Amino acid sequence: MSPAPLRIVHIVRAPIGGIFRHISDLALAQTRDGHHVGVVCDASSGGAFEERAIADLEPRLALGIRRYAMRRAVTPGDIRAAFGIYRHIRDLKPDILHGHGAKGGFFARGVGTIFRLRGRRVTRIYCPHGGSLHFDPARLDGRIYFWLEWLQQKMTDGVVFVSDYEYAAYETKVARPMVPARVVYNGLAPHEFAPVEADGDAADFLFIGMLRDLKGPDLFIRALHNLKVAHGMVPSAIIVGEGEDRPRYERMVAELGLQARVSFAGALPAREAFGKAHCVVVPSRAEAMPYIVLEAVAAEKPLIATRVGGVPEIFGRFSDQLVEPGDPAALTAAMGAAFAEPEKMRRLAVRLRKGLAESFNIDLMNDRITSLYLGVRNDTLGEMPPVGAGGRGIPHLTPSEMLARAGEPPSSGRFD
Repeated sequence: MSPAPLRIVHIVRAPIGGIFRHISDLALAQTRDGHHVGVVCDASSGGAFEERAIADLEPRLALGIRRYAMRRAVTPGDIRAAFGIYRHIRDLKPDILHGHGAKGGFFARGVGTIFRLRGRRVTRIYCPHGGSLHFDPARLDGRIYFWLEWLQQKMTDGVVFVSDYEYAAYETKVARPMVPARVVYNGLAPHEFAPVEADGDAADFLFIGMLRDLKGPDLFIRALHNLKVAHGMVPSAIIVGEGEDRPRYERMVAELGLQARVSFAGALPAREAFGKAHCVVVPSRAEAMPYIVLEAVAAEKPLIATRVGGVPEIFGRFSDQLVEPGDPAALTAAMGAAFAEPEKMRRLAVRLRKGLAESFNIDLMNDRITSLYLGVRNDTLGEMPPVGAGGRGIPHLTPSEMLARAGEPPSSGRFD
């Protein structure tokens, strides 16, 4: 704990998925250390699962949770949202504004800069969590967003990257950070390192994540169809998650004749979902440092994942087992091998889990982020190199080499 408790406000657009998991864990850890913490997020994102999570978190935070309408894309409505956020945060008298994702970073740095111009000593911290870094620099929209990121460096006091890959993507697509920057891996709680056994009626495969193409549920469904057509395999599967594209994926399952073997379960806690299948599949087209991969490895679940973002950093010396992103044939082959040789997958799961807690734990995540806050405020922290978060067998690479190693993600056309 610091000599004087900090007043910290985390700002994010959508209170869903891994990004909100990160914020919740960090906010509670900071609260346990005696700091006063609050959250600002979108009022329209999420369903019943997320509403329960927010209702559970809010009374545990001294500065509470306030929600405003925030659109994913840049719109004129951002001005209205920014005004409301400014008035709310002004009364909280924060020491730290920590923006998460592109839109959260925009509000945190914009509002924080207004406070600075009015003489308040507010520290502005930004964590991309992938966000606008998923855009393609060859496209016009990508160039615009990277230019906006470059401009906002002038309103930033410190940057947190959740993976070496994310640091490399920022340095390659935007600029070398002009302020103190630190790689801090997402962390898990001790109880999450207990293995999860499959239920007696478990499906063969599990997809769990937001139901949007960036996460690859369409690739998962296509691979299940290919297994039957090309290999005569008929595995069962469960799809866990919610999203506005769910009806489209349900139609895809019906059109491919998979209704009898593929079910949709809505949103569930990860460890509950893990018990419903023998093998987890994470077919993402792009990621930063996905919690679901960390959670599956910690739970010792057989896992198929794509070579995107920070996933190679989780797999370490086993990163050659990763599947190329956006390749239905490669995903089909990996799922076919897992279906045919489940014992081999279980042995790999045991080996992956060893040592994970050393680099990916909540206390370490909290210590590294809060010490960044304090170092920036005391003007004593120098810039951190891109490697140094406790990597798992990934050697130092140049930004271009890191992007090539992880698989340069395609433009999503959207960001958080």
